[in-house]
Amino acid sequence: RRRNESPGANPSGKLDKVLKSLKPTPEEALKWGDSLEKLLLHKYGLAAFRAFLRTEFSEENLEFWLACEEFKKIKSQSKMVSKAKKIFAEYIAIQSCKEVNLDSYTREHTKENLQNITRSCFDLAQKRIYGLMEKDSYPRFLRSDLYLDIINQKKGSSPL
Repeated sequence: RRRNESPGANPSGKLDKVLKSLKPTPEEALKWGDSLEKLLLHKYGLAAFRAFLRTEFSEENLEFWLACEEFKKIKSQSKMVSKAKKIFAEYIAIQSCKEVNLDSYTREHTKENLQNITRSCFDLAQKRIYGLMEKDSYPRFLRSDLYLDIINQKKGSSPL
């Protein structure tokens, strides 16, 4: 039962097609330079930032931040409990496969929050990781060829 793809086909091909339909104008992309928040709120911006982080082998920070955003939307307490444990095991536990860079206080505080799981149990850790991205990887992204290519793309035929 194979899809219409040959073995070894580029799985990002479909993603590329979707992203092309979401591609911003250079003017829209320039707004991403205003704040990390504006970048993350734009689907193409988020995808471009994720692609950039992959090149730096540091996408775990963004993945953790996104996991926390999804966690906050969970309504069922039982699902919150299982998702919280998964997030902790994947990103916060020491030596985890996608361990994010947190200070010991934040790590312990978050671990204690798992005793009574609420939507805000990852807030401090998420805030710290957002701060790291904002001060570190986000400025590098804004200087990257990937971003510069997006904002310097040939403008459409619309007159000024």
